[in-house]
Amino acid sequence: MGAEMKSEGVSPASEGKAPRTPRGERTLRKILDAAVEEFGERGFSEGSIVGITQRARVALGTFYTYFDSKEAVFKALVNDMSAKVRDHVAPVLKVAADTLDGEGRALESYLEFARANKQVYRIIDEAEFADPDGFEKHYRTTAARIAARLDSGKAKGEVASADSKIASEVEAWAIMGMNVFLGLRFAVWGRESPKEVARIANRMIRSGLQR
Repeated sequence: MGAEMKSEGVSPASEGKAPRTPRGERTLRKILDAAVEEFGERGFSEGSIVGITQRARVALGTFYTYFDSKEAVFKALVNDMSAKVRDHVAPVLKVAADTLDGEGRALESYLEFARANKQVYRIIDEAEFADPDGFEKHYRTTAARIAARLDSGKAKGEVASADSKIASEVEAWAIMGMNVFLGLRFAVWGRESPKEVARIANRMIRSGLQR
């Protein structure tokens, strides 16, 4: 589940506890990966620091070297999972033929990620109550990236423009909402082809639903 340890230059560790060596970064990565398993299986309320350290095979004291509390590691995990989704999708956007082709490729890539990392749904859902700021940030930043791509496509003449200042934002949130629930149905609950699901959804975006 390789992703950069730092998101936008900020360590996921609690303030003042960022690792200073490659070995420390690897240990922090082990703790975060163990937290994915712990919270993904048991949820935030039932998940524990002891459970995380046992899964990571590190001492309890080692946990506190990097994180102040269970709440702190959960918040770091929400941000980490959000960054992993972003980093997993980014490469396919670079080879897209146009803006809407990129959205189709992004959905397919997201479905593949969600299938391999089903815990992301439980973790992000629980963040609504355990880390509401992180929950909101996750969706706002994801929608903002989609909106920026749509604005770029409109500037190139690849996407139809609407006579509203909030058009791209509305469109972005609609696309994101579709992607989230398609992931739930076809990646978490189902085994259908991500490519086929993305093809159908992308056709709907390209053509709209009006006959």
